[in-house]
Amino acid sequence: PPMTIAQTAAVGDWVESTGKNLTHIFVTHGHGDHWFGSAELAERFGAEVVATAGTIDQMHGNLAIRELFWDALFPGQIPATEVVATEVPNDAIELEGHTLRVIDVGHTDTDDTSVLHVAGLDLVVAGDVIYNDVHQFLREAQGDGINAWLRAIDAVESLRPRLVVAGHKNKVLDDDARRTIRETREYLTTAATMLAEQTTALDFFNAMLQRFPDRLNPGALWGGATALYA
Repeated sequence: PPMTIAQTAAVGDWVESTGKNLTHIFVTHGHGDHWFGSAELAERFGAEVVATAGTIDQMHGNLAIRELFWDALFPGQIPATEVVATEVPNDAIELEGHTLRVIDVGHTDTDDTSVLHVAGLDLVVAGDVIYNDVHQFLREAQGDGINAWLRAIDAVESLRPRLVVAGHKNKVLDDDARRTIRETREYLTTAATMLAEQTTALDFFNAMLQRFPDRLNPGALWGGATALYA
């Protein structure tokens, strides 16, 4: 589910245009840009917002910092909202003959991240475990954060998906799982190397930009650099 008022309306109109019956809205992790519009969409379509217990805790945490962080980045653009998500019974959603399996993969660009695996379609809805040609959010990568994220990538890869829905994507690209998994892992291993070699946030930022000049959203990279070198 999207974040802003405009995005939420656009997604809602798109869902309505398909003529399909929206039953569930799955939230992969607690970052507000992935769920602030969920309550409004759920009310519009009579759908149920679902997430893991850990993600629900993180959602509450992001709601608590909304005024200081999210509203400062997107003033006046985010709808009034609350956390309406509930846990998924037995970590599974049954939909049109498919079992959509919810899998907790731990820390990625934040704690308590999960993915949705549809084995019959060789599909993983990966949230922010996998990025697709966008600079990765390293603001919460202190300590063992990068290694934990790499383990989450391994968990997704072990599901052998053919397609991955990434949480952040360059829309001109495809959803090939092998490529996006490889590139997400490479970004993290490069970041780990640069953190060991560079002494300032600016040096790290510039080194990563030189290595990945075409990725979208360098602002996310700078936010991570300033946090990691604080």
